Amino acid sequence: MNGQARSLLLKNGRIIDPLSKMDKQADVLISDGKIDQIIPTGTENTFSDHDLPSFDLAGKWILPGLIDMHVHLREPGEEYKETVVSGTKAAAAGGFTAVACMPNTQPVNDSQSVTQLILAKARQGFARVYPVGAISKNSEGTELAEFGEMKEAGVVALSDDGRPVANSQLLRRALEYSANHDLLLISHSEEMSLSENGAMNEGALSTRLGLNGIPHPAEEIMIYRDMALANYVKRPIHIAHISTRESVSLIRRAKAKGWPVTAETTPHYFTLTEEAVGQYNTRAKMNPPLRTNDDVKAIKEGLLDGTIDAIATDHAPHSTLEKNVEFDQAANGIIGLETSVPLTLALVREGILTPDKMVELLSIHPARILGVTGGSLAIGATADVTVIDPEMEFIYSADKIVSKSKNSPFIDWQLKGKAILTIVGGRVMFQEG
Repeated sequence: MNGQARSLLLKNGRIIDPLSKMDKQADVLISDGKIDQIIPTGTENTFSDHDLPSFDLAGKWILPGLIDMHVHLREPGEEYKETVVSGTKAAAAGGFTAVACMPNTQPVNDSQSVTQLILAKARQGFARVYPVGAISKNSEGTELAEFGEMKEAGVVALSDDGRPVANSQLLRRALEYSANHDLLLISHSEEMSLSENGAMNEGALSTRLGLNGIPHPAEEIMIYRDMALANYVKRPIHIAHISTRESVSLIRRAKAKGWPVTAETTPHYFTLTEEAVGQYNTRAKMNPPLRTNDDVKAIKEGLLDGTIDAIATDHAPHSTLEKNVEFDQAANGIIGLETSVPLTLALVREGILTPDKMVELLSIHPARILGVTGGSLAIGATADVTVIDPEMEFIYSADKIVSKSKNSPFIDWQLKGKAILTIVGGRVMFQEG
């Protein structure tokens, strides 16, 4: 990984670490890639900070490194959109110390060799990379991939993201087989017979625009099926990118029954509605599609009451070749690594989230769900640290985007709150300015 490991001193920042029950002004000493000491501001320390690289972080928040559990890095096969290096550079610029990359590359990550390639590229990157392997060979939904080989190579979970596992018997077998390798299944819940050829949320707006719609039951039907199968075989399942009120309700009821389910949403589903499509704005085209005001309200409620466990970005880079075309022909997906922090902070200012809850959604819970390191700044923990300035205002302009692709509906928005320092294993991977 890029950067040099060294001792660093983070001074005068507000440490927010719910796992360690810390919310206080303090100095943090990082040594040998670990959290060495935490000294409350104004307390005499036991080390000399002469000649020690330091950052004065008065007014800033020091958080456990943020983890994005759902990104697309496009390598191998579509490096013109993004690479492992460019994607992790964008991640670090957005405050993420680790990302989990989905397997819908070309070729699909359904083997040891592709997993090993991704991890080899990650050694030159700017954040930790946790590959997710395919559930089925080539993500075609007909034959299970080799879970054991991929686990040995380094995958942390399994998904056919971008496609559902339409065959219920195959999904059941995948859940059972995953137990042998202690691998989580991540569900892309979509009933293709309902969503096929759809371009946006089905409703009055899609009718006015003359676009084929995707009805919300296309998501909800498969969420229920996936959760029911997981509960039947007593294996955990994680529901990706939920977008509707009924999806939140279904997951809430399943959790109340003790079903083994976790779920994520993304900033665009609690920030935008279908109105962002406007006059055929392909930057607002995604799958699941942007929904209604009522759905946005429900997503916020799900974040508030704990129904939704994590915020991920579903960072999906596309070039102008895929986006500057007719709306119904355009590729689905937007980039999100560099806007997640300010958009989530908007929920803190709105009173939907507390700073502690934000850390849980962006760090603690992703680490727990994936079973990876992270989520705490306790003494001795790996020094994956994100520092944000919650008051920093900036224009998210296309010329400042770090990702290779620019397909974001938030371009030219004025945003508030930004990662200013990203540290991975004691190495500075991003510094604002």
